[in-house]
Amino acid sequence: MTETLEHHFDETIAHERRIEPRDWVPDGYRKTMIRQIAQHAHSEIIGMQPEGNWITRAPSLRRKAILLAKVQDEAGHGMYLYSAAETLGADRAELTEMLISGRQKYSSIFNYPTLTFADVGVIGWLVDGAAICNQVPLCRSSYGPYARAMVRICKEESFHQRQGYELLMTMMRGTQAQRDMVQDATNRFWWPSLMMFGPPDASSPNTAQSMAWGIKRHTNDELRQRFVDMSVPQADKLGVSLPDPELRWNAERGHYDFGAVDWDEFTQVVKGNGPCNVQRVAHRRKAHEDGAWVREAAMAHATKAKQPAELER
Repeated sequence: MTETLEHHFDETIAHERRIEPRDWVPDGYRKTMIRQIAQHAHSEIIGMQPEGNWITRAPSLRRKAILLAKVQDEAGHGMYLYSAAETLGADRAELTEMLISGRQKYSSIFNYPTLTFADVGVIGWLVDGAAICNQVPLCRSSYGPYARAMVRICKEESFHQRQGYELLMTMMRGTQAQRDMVQDATNRFWWPSLMMFGPPDASSPNTAQSMAWGIKRHTNDELRQRFVDMSVPQADKLGVSLPDPELRWNAERGHYDFGAVDWDEFTQVVKGNGPCNVQRVAHRRKAHEDGAWVREAAMAHATKAKQPAELER
């Protein structure tokens, strides 16, 4: 029986069909999917904090409304993804507990501070741009619930990127101080954005197996290169310079060459030693604890609502 199930799984992957919750999967596949989806969900929820910090300080009602809508979208993305993880047998409350206890990670990019309102635009342009490069291929991921969730998420992330770029274009048409803010934000977020794709392929322990299972479609370095190639002309149009003296077009490769990422910094941030790691997790833990009464009330209501139905039976 086990051999038959394994054969069906292998055939499904080989023919690039979708794995669904009803299907048997190897333990390694299940663990990998739960880890990846949970990390993605955590990133969406933690990612609300850097921009949410600016909702009350946005310079106009229009900017407040745009930012509020975006942060709300990120919350929705997290809920889609937690739901997808639950189809694999994961428990949402347990995943949250693993996040706030430091046993599961989220994207390193959200451990950097948002110092000015220009950071909101640069996050939309670079951070959401990197997310799009990474996530569009996931719409073809082998696990059906994850792939379907990614379709909607990517559509909304594309809108977020356009919003961020539009904000930056507006600021670049403003005062010298505003242009300086945009350049400063670009300088601070460029390298962390490149780190979002994960470690280089030679140091990535999960990439080969994830690609063999059809979970990923491209390696970390392939996606990082795609992001650089996309971002350089956008920076030129915007009128900002990217903080990399080694960045130049390579006609032979047909891609931009770029400098070395500081992987020591990446490792430290992932380990919890980034500028805002402690703050981000503490804020999430407090929100979870403060919301305990809501969860308890919802459970009590659900239990009470079930009683009449049970009496009728």
